[in-house]
Amino acid sequence: MREQTFVMVKPDGVVKGLTDEIIARIKRAGLKIVSMRRLKMDRSTAEKIYAIHRGKEFFKRLVEHVLLGDVVVILVEGDNAIARMRELIGTTNPAKAAKGTIRGDFGTSITENVIHAADSAESAERELPLFFSDLVKFSA
Repeated sequence: MREQTFVMVKPDGVVKGLTDEIIARIKRAGLKIVSMRRLKMDRSTAEKIYAIHRGKEFFKRLVEHVLLGDVVVILVEGDNAIARMRELIGTTNPAKAAKGTIRGDFGTSITENVIHAADSAESAERELPLFFSDLVKFSA
């Protein structure tokens, strides 16, 4: 099933110069980069991205982290793009992420894990329009 998903290189990934490597891994996985933008995120948007974690002890830490510097937001498309991106990035905790995954290779902590990707179709449908409303195609 052809899907679109949201991916974000977090400030720690941008500062470490990992954007090109992340893009290369996405392309090698056979996924398409439809659009990509580098920007400084505002608090309101950051809170919308992490809305599913509102009320949890780490919510504020996630929001504050993505406000530290530039992020790169990416619209990725491909067959089973959501699940494939989740495999590519690895588990949230880099210490438990498999070698060869983005977080396993480059992450340093649960917060500074280099990358965010939508974890479900519902998350992608909530996150993508925040940055790519003109390009989003959902099959509902």
